Amino acid sequence: MKAVKKNFSIVIAGPTAVGKTAMAILVAQSLKTEILSADSRQCYQELSIGVARPDEQELAAVPHHFIASHSILEDWNAAKYASYGMEVLQRIFAEHDTAVIVGGTGLYIKALTEGLDDVPTVDPAIRQSIQLEYEQNGMGWLQQMVQEKDPLYYSTGEILNPHRLLRALEVVLSTGRSIRSFQTSQVKPRFFQTLKIALELPRQELVVRIDKRVEQMMKDGLLEEVKSVQVELDQKGKSWKTITALQTVGYKELFMYLEGQLSLDEAVEKIKQHTRQYAKRQMTWFKKDTAFQWFHPADGDGVLNYIQKQIS
Repeated sequence: MKAVKKNFSIVIAGPTAVGKTAMAILVAQSLKTEILSADSRQCYQELSIGVARPDEQELAAVPHHFIASHSILEDWNAAKYASYGMEVLQRIFAEHDTAVIVGGTGLYIKALTEGLDDVPTVDPAIRQSIQLEYEQNGMGWLQQMVQEKDPLYYSTGEILNPHRLLRALEVVLSTGRSIRSFQTSQVKPRFFQTLKIALELPRQELVVRIDKRVEQMMKDGLLEEVKSVQVELDQKGKSWKTITALQTVGYKELFMYLEGQLSLDEAVEKIKQHTRQYAKRQMTWFKKDTAFQWFHPADGDGVLNYIQKQIS
């Protein structure tokens, strides 16, 4: 590629299973730069198959950051990710003009490239009380409470992510207002420019791809991976129900199978169903951001040509 503007980040986003990893590697190799993951689950060392972490060959093709870099016992959120990501980008930009940011966690991408809204401090007693009730009553209780107390967030937010549900609930109980009312979307200054690209497939094609991916994950040993995590948790006296990272599609359902709540066939079917629902929520999030330019995942040339025009 020709000479480009300095400190330019290229975001490659889109729903799960659409082909973001392959496109990010193609772009990073063309720009001779590095990749920063914006996936809130691929950062965990203990999770590999179920989060579709890039394989050894893919990781060897281009330097990656925020992949298998942290433990599931560390609690991550968008604010921490933004701080971490900006440090990584500073290091990348010290050596390269561009950086590639890839992932399907929309809030992480927003936090890194635009900053987060300032939400009022919540009452610590409320936070502690909610956490205790969640640990006793589980995810169903938490979802029901958010649906009752903050229906606006429940209809537009990530309802399978306990960390975000807890946050929404503590804010509405502390302030009497939906967390959405504090989200003004004011862009904070950044030391880099951002170009946003998203990948899209026809819905039915994506559904087929999701189902095949889930079946492949099971063949690759996803159940064995979950059992291995369970052994580690037992050794540490921890429950999967209280660890945010494990409320992830593909893990939660198999933990429920191990506890006898689902048959294996039911668990696999639920993984497919929940993955399709997650992909739909991802599409809704990214489609709201008009800065994204959309491409078919097979249109590598189109993506590279578009990037060249924008950053030259």
